[in-house]
Amino acid sequence: MSSFLDSLKWDKNNLVAVIVQHIDTGEVMMQAFADRAAISETLQTGLATFYSRSRGGRWCKGETSGHFINVFNVFTDCDRDSIIYLSDPIGPACHTGARTCWFKEVELQGQEGAAVSHAGAHDDGGDHVPRTTLLTLERTIAQRREAMKLPSDGSKPSWTARLLGNPELLCKKIREEAGELCQTLEADEGRERAASEMADLLYHAMVLCNLQGVAMEDVLRVLRKRFTQSGIEEKAARPPKAAE
Repeated sequence: MSSFLDSLKWDKNNLVAVIVQHIDTGEVMMQAFADRAAISETLQTGLATFYSRSRGGRWCKGETSGHFINVFNVFTDCDRDSIIYLSDPIGPACHTGARTCWFKEVELQGQEGAAVSHAGAHDDGGDHVPRTTLLTLERTIAQRREAMKLPSDGSKPSWTARLLGNPELLCKKIREEAGELCQTLEADEGRERAASEMADLLYHAMVLCNLQGVAMEDVLRVLRKRFTQSGIEEKAARPPKAAE
């Protein structure tokens, strides 16, 4: 550990920047600073620990709020002057109560690159939180479901709304898309076709997950746990299926 800490490029205050990234969703949760002791403690305890410049000392995230951040991996950048804590946060990462500290969006518009700032809400579902592609799709599906609760304006419902309102159609489409994905291999239809069919299957499966109240974060967490277990252990840990 000592050689690793010696290799870091500390700033004039003997600190390095630390980014907290969600291990399952890829979301950037927060940024802080750490000194040698804080990084050492993080590596030993697995809990995200920083140096608080305002307090002038050690700060383990969650000691007051209970919102600890479990760290699974630590990465340095190419210049070794900043660090990523790849983590699974317990609760919101931001002191405002927001899931992530990044909820204010700046859009680039036109060739001039004019920026327009949008202040996002201090909640988990803010529209201006930086999301990965899967989480953006998940948010869109959730918005379609919320819109279904509003009075109809007479317009034709979206495909997502139709699926949300017709579980039989949804399950039929999932089985259909799964078959088409398998066909890309059986008929040697190529990579692009396989990617397209996988995208279709994933989208429809995510609509089903929305109806079941299952978040993509839950699915990704299960996947992470599965690839860190043996096949026998993983099957033994699965919840029992409902009786037929």
